[in-house]
Amino acid sequence: MAAITPVQLTVDRHALTVLGRVFDAARPAEGCALLLGTTGRCWHLQQVWPCLNVWPQPAQRPRRFCLDPREQLLAQRWARQRGLVVLGAGHSHPSSAPVPSAVDRALTLAPALLVIAGLNSGATPGWSWGCWWLPESEPGDPPAMPQRLPWTMDA
Repeated sequence: MAAITPVQLTVDRHALTVLGRVFDAARPAEGCALLLGTTGRCWHLQQVWPCLNVWPQPAQRPRRFCLDPREQLLAQRWARQRGLVVLGAGHSHPSSAPVPSAVDRALTLAPALLVIAGLNSGATPGWSWGCWWLPESEPGDPPAMPQRLPWTMDA
């Protein structure tokens, strides 16, 4: 993954649509995908690489996810051939808010971009989105707290 700390994320509208559909298809389990794009001061999410949730205990997949390392390698190769990088990972929280959980923080190798979708209930169905930057911690320190990352959508 890229290591430059972003100050903002710009998201391609089509990529966000694809990400939402990946998460819809995975329900009731957590859906997951790799996020591909470009870096700089402002990162740009341009492509979504859908992944299967391969968490080893299928009964826990509604609250946990795991990416297949082979998918990560394939996505990196594909992205590199197109001048893109793997920015981070996206996953859904089908029954909670789009905020990194303690498990998300513990299992994510920092520094990392996380895009999380929480399923809305009630009158407004669909996903609510949260973008987070998980900074690297100093050796021996506890994991750093995620920082909310502002984001905008491309027209």
